[in-house]
Amino acid sequence: MFKNISLKSYLIAGLLVWVPLVITLWVLNLLVGMLDQSLQLVPRSFLTENWLGVHVPGLGVILTVVVVLLTGMLVTNILGQRLMTLWEGVLARIPVFNTIYHSVKQVSDTLFSGKGHAFRKVLLVRYPHPEAWSLAFQTNVPAEVAAHLPDEHVAVFIPTTPSPVNGFYFYVRRSDTIEVNMSVDAAFKYIVSMGVATPGNTPPRKNT
Repeated sequence: MFKNISLKSYLIAGLLVWVPLVITLWVLNLLVGMLDQSLQLVPRSFLTENWLGVHVPGLGVILTVVVVLLTGMLVTNILGQRLMTLWEGVLARIPVFNTIYHSVKQVSDTLFSGKGHAFRKVLLVRYPHPEAWSLAFQTNVPAEVAAHLPDEHVAVFIPTTPSPVNGFYFYVRRSDTIEVNMSVDAAFKYIVSMGVATPGNTPPRKNT
């Protein structure tokens, strides 16, 4: 029964089981370790090392989620919004910090709150040379830039593989792009997996 199966086949089959599991656990361990840094804000007398004798991993994750939820509950009411406006007014008076903070906040507001048109469309653009195509996400073209472009252009972000948080941002003619009927989530899966992962039922992209 097993005569035609080589040791190499066994090795590959074993790797297909363990590699995804080990990498997933490694990533989760990094995330939990990073979020556990929030425990440094807690008085040492409350840490589990003092009353259990051991460190319980993951408590920082719970603490972070609780802090984020409480912050969200605070800023969604009238009083919280006024406090947030006051807080941002203070930050606006800090040189350098103000520029970085408001740039990051604008990006996060667009990605998490659904405002604007960032990453609403998946496009194909010719990159890195005229004979190749790459998946890209359409973003916004600033009015100051659009005024200097002769034809209708779109701003695109081309993420790198397998880390989509890095990439390239530039402007291309709309006529040189192809709009793909693919959701942003599905496109990210293709990019992160280097095209290996193929979602079975890719949900159609919603037109905006």
